[in-house]
Amino acid sequence: MIHCGDDASVFLRGLRPARCGVACEHRKDISVISDRYQGERQLDIKHFRFLIALTREKHFGRAANACFVSQPTLSARIRQLEDDLGILIVERGSHAYKGLTPEGERVLHWAKRIVGDVDAMRQDVSAMQNELSGTMTIGVIPSALALAPLVTLPFHEAHPGVAIKVLSRSSIEIQRGLDNIDFDAGITYIDNEPLKNVRELPLYVERYVLVVREGSALASKSTISWREASGIPLCLLTNDMQNRRIINRAFQDIGETVEPAFETNSIVNLVTHVRLGPVATILPESFTDNMGIDHSIRAIPLVDPDVAHTIGLVAADRDPPSPISRALFSIADSLDVQPDAIQSAIGIHAS
Repeated sequence: MIHCGDDASVFLRGLRPARCGVACEHRKDISVISDRYQGERQLDIKHFRFLIALTREKHFGRAANACFVSQPTLSARIRQLEDDLGILIVERGSHAYKGLTPEGERVLHWAKRIVGDVDAMRQDVSAMQNELSGTMTIGVIPSALALAPLVTLPFHEAHPGVAIKVLSRSSIEIQRGLDNIDFDAGITYIDNEPLKNVRELPLYVERYVLVVREGSALASKSTISWREASGIPLCLLTNDMQNRRIINRAFQDIGETVEPAFETNSIVNLVTHVRLGPVATILPESFTDNMGIDHSIRAIPLVDPDVAHTIGLVAADRDPPSPISRALFSIADSLDVQPDAIQSAIGIHAS
């Protein structure tokens, strides 16, 4: 994960050094070699971090806040990077961020690569001392948040020196976070709208249930078809969530179009609407298994058709992978993240 305010004293040469002949191996005065670098620009890696933050936030003020520096400081460092490289990187209009120049896009590509390599180097050196350290940030789709501890807790037990940050994000935001090196990993769908330039590890298969209030006309059902569910007042996630797009497609595949009575980007809010109002919602079976079903609501498996999608662990496809992501994948590969395992792990069984 990028830390914009890092005090790293890592510098990268702006120009390639002149080639040194065989005779250089025998020179006693090393200053002769160092003289070959005189006059070259030195690039501060912090400037790359500022650029990455600016392109992520698309606003000088927000980028400065994210990097814990003042806006004038961030602007000055970006201009310093432009001066060092001798090119215009950022398009500005009335001091506002307008985007990157074509040259700026190439600089951003290399900046992400360089920053990622430096962070991976630090982790690798730390791992040589038999203890990973730093912070691991994971973006998780809302429907998988309840399962994230089944991955993060074993990792913490194995690597207590790593602080773990779990953030609720859409699959699109997870892709952006991996691209911008904001996330070390993500938990998201890997067979529906798959992410690009990532390595994947399947964790479990997601199926769906209709969640209704206990005592409603549907509460006694053992299963319910998607077609029958289409005629019920529903509270669903918003369309920017992939889970909602999957539900929309399931209805479309049987020739139905659903207009929900309520929309929200919070699963907690979905369940609250079901508990308090005459509406139902559709959730992943694994989510209701993990969170438990109290006596006020019931989860009914949706059938005809059987809709299933694979949730997996993802990380940027880097070679070599960072020590933290490598350790995370190694631990996750040994886990049994399935509905039955979830229930037995926390002692919860659906009623």
